[in-house]
Amino acid sequence: MASGHPETFPIAVLASGTGSNLQAILDTVHLRDGIEVVGVGSNVAGAPALARARAAGVATAAFPLDEHADRAARDAALADWIAARGARLVVLAGYMQLLTPGFLARFPHAVVNVHPALLPAFPGLRAVEQALEHGVRVFGVTVHFVDEGVDTGPIILQRGVELPRAADAAEVFEHIHTIEHELLPEAIRLIARGAVRIDPANPRRVLLGP
Repeated sequence: MASGHPETFPIAVLASGTGSNLQAILDTVHLRDGIEVVGVGSNVAGAPALARARAAGVATAAFPLDEHADRAARDAALADWIAARGARLVVLAGYMQLLTPGFLARFPHAVVNVHPALLPAFPGLRAVEQALEHGVRVFGVTVHFVDEGVDTGPIILQRGVELPRAADAAEVFEHIHTIEHELLPEAIRLIARGAVRIDPANPRRVLLGP
């Protein structure tokens, strides 16, 4: 049975680590703007993100891979748990696992991710380190829909920051974490109020409305 209130837009959040993006969601959109975080899941049983969720009174569950036959079985169990919570949107907030096609099929155009680069540049792991190695002067954050590729889904929001003298990843992350904590909640707000849709003329393009 879904746990969200009928008048709310219920979302589930997946996180693998400390949960700073989750905290930004809890602090800025949870039980505001008609949005409710109805569950937080992780692939790591002891993830600090789960403790943050419990402190906010949000249901949690862990789905370690070694407790399931394979990734498909783990993702099926995760999808069942999310669906039982009644979530209409799945938000990846530092979830360090690739989701299987079977999982994505359960939530079509309803899984979003935040990535620490201006996609399509520097997809995948070590995005900031990739950017530094390439010598870029503008870093940034992308919130995008998740598809079966690696950081290849349609882009919802992006914001850049000029850091022409940045020399190490820690310095860059100091700036882009702030952007992540603003951009991801903003994308959730837009989706919750129905202001995000795929352009029927170009499935790569996201249209933002009032």
